[in-house]
Order: sequence, then structure tokens, then C-alpha cells
Amino acid sequence: QVQLVESGGGLVQAGGSLRLSCAASGIVFRINAMAWYRQAPGKQRELVAAITAGGRTNYADSVKGRFTISRDNAKNTVYLQMNSLKPEDTAVYYCRVLSTVTTYWGKGTQVTVSS
Repeated sequence: QVQLVESGGGLVQAGGSLRLSCAASGIVFRINAMAWYRQAPGKQRELVAAITAGGRTNYADSVKGRFTISRDNAKNTVYLQMNSLKPEDTAVYYCRVLSTVTTYWGKGTQVTVSS
């Protein structure tokens, strides 16, 4: 059974930091990209950051220079280090894992940034 377990969300003041983790288990096919998305109330889900198996990354313009995505291939885990958080970063953050066959989504973790 495939499981994506996200952790690290919470409430933080503006300017603070959080580190999200997403551990994937039960995936038998090769994992290609891993990514973080977010969805704020009343808005569409958007890509925050993604990383390929080879370590190539891309970021949404709104988080460049503040967020860093990384992964541990041995643990099938992806991380999102979020620094200099802003109230507009408040959203539910979802992990997405793309294998050679299909894609998987986590259930999401809430990040709330207070002003």
C-alpha cells in the first residue's frame, strides 16, 4: 500500500522558518520527480517546488530565494525548507511523487504564517 506521510507544518510568525518532510513508502516503481504544491483558501493548487531524481530543481517565482527543496533517494523522502515566511505563504502544502507509472499525492499539511 502506497503511503505519503507529510510532516512539519504548523503555525509560525512572519519571518520564521519551517521544514516540511514527505516520506513515501510502498512505491514499487522508480520515482522520478518529487514536488511540493500548495493550495490557499479560494485559490487553485499551485506548484511550489520540484526536484528530479538527478537533483534538478525548479521553484515558483514567489518562493525563489526563500524555499529550498531537497530529497533523500535512499529514504524516498522529499523536504521543503521554508525561510523568511510570509502571511501569503499560508496554505495547505501537498507532497506529490511521480513514478514511472503514475503519480501520488499526500493528504496535505497546514502551514499558517501570522503577521
